[in-house]
Amino acid sequence: MSQTDGTSGYDDEGPRRKKRPVLIVVLSLLTVVLIAGGIAFGYLYSLMNSFQSKAQTIESVFPSDEPRPERPDESADALNFLVIGSDVRGGSGETENLADVPNGGRSDTMMLVNIPGDRSAVNVMSIMRDTWVEIPGRGEHKINAALAFGGVPLLVQTIEGLVEAPIDHVAIIDFEGFKALTDALGGVELNNPQAFTSGGSAGEHFPAGVIELDGESALKFVRERKQFKDGDYTRVANQQLYMKAVMSEFLNADTLTNPGKISDVVSEFSPYVTVDQTLDSMKLATIGVSMRDVRSSDVTTFTLPNQGVGRSADGQSIVVYDPAATAEVAEAIKNDTLAQYVAENNLQN
Repeated sequence: MSQTDGTSGYDDEGPRRKKRPVLIVVLSLLTVVLIAGGIAFGYLYSLMNSFQSKAQTIESVFPSDEPRPERPDESADALNFLVIGSDVRGGSGETENLADVPNGGRSDTMMLVNIPGDRSAVNVMSIMRDTWVEIPGRGEHKINAALAFGGVPLLVQTIEGLVEAPIDHVAIIDFEGFKALTDALGGVELNNPQAFTSGGSAGEHFPAGVIELDGESALKFVRERKQFKDGDYTRVANQQLYMKAVMSEFLNADTLTNPGKISDVVSEFSPYVTVDQTLDSMKLATIGVSMRDVRSSDVTTFTLPNQGVGRSADGQSIVVYDPAATAEVAEAIKNDTLAQYVAENNLQN
């Protein structure tokens, strides 16, 4: 893999690997591509070598000077991935009272992807970007400011502090890769619950019901938030809806029995992915084989519970953090029972 230096993977001009902003993510490459289990290990390993030769790496993504959460025996074999979509233009688009935050490198989309120890499922938890939390060493801010303040290590440290569990790997995905993935799959189909027009009346219209999306239209679908009364809540739900559609398309028989199509997906998507340097081709292939029985119906998506919208003491519009609910989520992750917790509390989107 190509490699960037430093602790954040960013320099003064934004991401070293791309001029265009990292914005949207569907799921870790581990759970979008490697989940194609049942493929011969040798072929999967070859695919991952192809990925490794094209993807980018960040030298350091984990906090080095602070103690990190330990993994209890109950979840010793589980894996946690942090998947980041970052808007280097400023994240939320809000500027009030943020003069001390660099105008760039905010994490616009954050998903914690939890794979249980028995490899029977994938749990995807979205974290609202405006969630008002304590960022270590910086005080209270929207969580999407952590990336700007201290790069990927500080964002990892912040989220590990919330869920009280270690993050094993990190993936950052450029929105050009998002489009490439969609088009390599030949488009995706989903059932849109709410009609809207992206960007206002002059934009693309998405009717309610079953719709087909190519890369360009899918990007518009998952980015839109201003057309919804609840803003980012519906956008996060649409991102999860799209992610499920990608999973369904990738895991259908037509794709899994077509090595050429799988190779095309890996080839088209890889150049727009940045991962931590510990995620080598052997590890990728091994995880992929271990998940050979997972299908789209085994993917659970939900949003970290919160107390709705509100205002910070300095007047910013925020998503109010729910410490009690977050503690319950953390306990479920520790016990490797996250899917059960989500089902029992009716949290699945």
